[in-house]
Parts: sequence; structure tokens; C-alpha cells
Amino acid sequence: MATNLELSARLAQAPQRKTPALWQRVSLPWTITVTYLLIMLVLPITALFGKALTVSPAEFWRIATSDIALSAYDVTFFTSLAAGLINGVMGTLVAWVLVRYKFPGRKIVDAAVDLPFALPTAVAGLVLATVYRETGWIGQFFAPFGIKIAFTRLGVLIAMIFISFPFIVRTLQPVLQEMEKEAEEASWSLGATQVQTFFKVILPPLIPAILTGVALGFSRAVGEYGSVILISSSIPFKDLIAPVLVFQRLEAYDYGGATVIGTVLLLISLAMLFVINALQQWGRRYA
Repeated sequence: MATNLELSARLAQAPQRKTPALWQRVSLPWTITVTYLLIMLVLPITALFGKALTVSPAEFWRIATSDIALSAYDVTFFTSLAAGLINGVMGTLVAWVLVRYKFPGRKIVDAAVDLPFALPTAVAGLVLATVYRETGWIGQFFAPFGIKIAFTRLGVLIAMIFISFPFIVRTLQPVLQEMEKEAEEASWSLGATQVQTFFKVILPPLIPAILTGVALGFSRAVGEYGSVILISSSIPFKDLIAPVLVFQRLEAYDYGGATVIGTVLLLISLAMLFVINALQQWGRRYA
């Protein structure tokens, strides 16, 4: 039988398996991540800024602040924000119903929520223009009151609501599924009303998810082109959005003007997303 001294000597002579250093364990995932972001995100944005910088500062300012550009920014960002806020309310309601209620056809309704994801944007625009025009299924009920939906700014809003709606529902559903009903029941047992329970117990944990859904929907609406161009008239100072204006500049071979408008669109979008992310951080602390 080997003594303890002999066993210790054998263990000392046996080859030891070295644990890879920390930098070795993270180098491969880190390299892949950086490379992917560089190719898919950094280089295209850098190319856009580089093309915009070929225009003189005075010309850049003239194009970026022209009347038609300012009108396009107004239609694009305020309509996208309105669509995000509307979806923030209605998407929360739809997600609540799909999670908390059992009813016939619930799975069909749940699957239909993803329809704007799968439907080509051009088809979505064609469908919306057909439904909301003055003789359409819905538009005909508003026409007698002098309310025109298709080929107006209101039609742009409808298109943006449609294509960004699934974001808020899919963001909220997992959060609602993980919420414990016992907290609500405890609130009721302590004498709180349903309204008090909603605002004090249910809503606070949902605020970060709601803001995330609004941010995603807003981002999607800002860049929408296919559906909007078919339901809007794309007339300057009426319902022309910035992405369509960029395309019009490209059609006119005004590549410098297109990149200037695109750069301003990108910068404003980033600024608004930073604001929404700040609200998300506040929401998490509030929750």
C-alpha cells in the first residue's frame, strides 16, 4: 500500500490541467460580438456620416433645415410618437386580456397579433388604403362627417399603429405571465379597490416593459416606408414623412441631400431613444 508521501509525490508528478485565463475564456465571444457589430452597425452608420460630411456645413444646414425637411420631421416623429403612445395603452389592454382571460379563439387572436410582423409592408399599406379610403369598409362611416383617413396624416398614423402594434403586446405578455395574482388578492383583502390595486400593485412592475414596447414601436414607426407610402399622398407640408423624402431625393439623384436628411433622421431618433431609455431606468427604480 502506497504511503501518503508516495501518493503526494505521484500527484505532484502528474500533469496538471490548467484553467484557461479569464481573457482566454471571453476572447472568442467578445471577438465575434465586436466583429458582428462592426460589420452590421458601426460601418454602415459611419458610411452615412462620411457621405453627409462631403457636403459643406452651410449646405448641410440649408438642406437639414429647409421647410420641406422640417415638415417631414414633424410628420415622422410626432406621428410615430403618437402611434407608440396609443399602442402603449391599447397594447397593454390586449396583452392583459390574452394573459388573464380564457375565451374561445384566444389562440387565434394571439397568433393574429403577429400578423404585422409577417405581412409585407406594401401589402399592409394596400390593405389599409383599401379599408380606410372614403368608400372603404371603415372609411365610408367617417366620410359623411367630412373626415378623410386615407391619403392624409391620419392615414399615416393608422399605418404606424398597425405595423408597431405587436411590439408592446409581445413585450408585456411574459411580464404579465410571471406576475403573481396573490399580490392582487392581498391588496383586495386589505381593503384596496380595483383601481387602487391596479395603480399601486399591478402597474409599477409593468412600467419598464411598457416603455420598452413603446420605444420599440416608435423605432419601427420612424423607419416605416412601404405601408405609409401607399396610404398617404406623400405631399410636402401635408403627410410627407422623412423616409419618403429620402427616397424622393435619391430618385432625383440628389445623394448628398438624401444622406443629410438620413443623418438628421438618425440623430433625432437616437436622441429620442436616449430619452425613452432614461424613462425606462426611472420606471425600474419606481417599480
